[in-house]
Amino acid sequence: MSLVFAGVCSHSPGITSRAELADPALRDPFYASYGRMREALEASRPDALVIVAGEHFANFFMNNMPAFALGMADHYEGPIEDERFLKIARRRVPGHAALSARLIEGVMQTVDVAYCEEWKFDHGIAVPLHFLTPRDDLAIIPGNINCQGPPLTPLHRAWAFGEAIRRAADAMPERIAFVGTGGISHWPATPDSGKINEAWDREFLTRWSHNDKDRLLDYRDTAVYAEAGQGAFEIRTLIAVAAAARGKGTVLSYTPIPIFATGCFTATMDIA
Repeated sequence: MSLVFAGVCSHSPGITSRAELADPALRDPFYASYGRMREALEASRPDALVIVAGEHFANFFMNNMPAFALGMADHYEGPIEDERFLKIARRRVPGHAALSARLIEGVMQTVDVAYCEEWKFDHGIAVPLHFLTPRDDLAIIPGNINCQGPPLTPLHRAWAFGEAIRRAADAMPERIAFVGTGGISHWPATPDSGKINEAWDREFLTRWSHNDKDRLLDYRDTAVYAEAGQGAFEIRTLIAVAAAARGKGTVLSYTPIPIFATGCFTATMDIA
């Protein structure tokens, strides 16, 4: 069939772990936007969901940090964080090893990608799935782009990865959805945690919504770090989705929520 859905969203652990501390006037509309994104995902009737996040050293570390990785298993475990902290119950999430293998083979035609038959989900995947697939009734193919361990995956390579996922999906009989999670501005695990650069976030979302390749790839890591924090290196996952979808995006919600330690957003993109 082809790629049938594309979207992006936040994945901060505070979104679930500190829910009761957030201003309901900010939190509840943001949560509702996850619901609208879920409805759009379900309406696309996917057979599998490729969900790509940045690695938080749950599975990979500096002794082995692939630029790109995709899961290839029939099930996954997560979240790896303490259940009482994240407030998401640890569980087995369905995968599809055979379908994943065919997708990976397709991606490998143009982009080198590691594959993993074991994968422990951390908040980068577990938080979005908590809202988007609450019934665990969709096969998941997890992915990772190196946004953590320098040298980071170059932005133009993240774009190429998204294009490769699109080509692979379009060559398969199954209906494939693609979600990128992470960013935008945030300074996790630093004294600046809770700081949000709203202007930077909105400018990025404008570039993303317009699917402006040149301007999306114009970011430089030194400037991103200075203006939006090391957490904003995760724009790589969002850029990959834009490359795959090729269409125009709609921001369902953007709200700076300091107690969640990030600019919180959900957005979908037309498949062109």
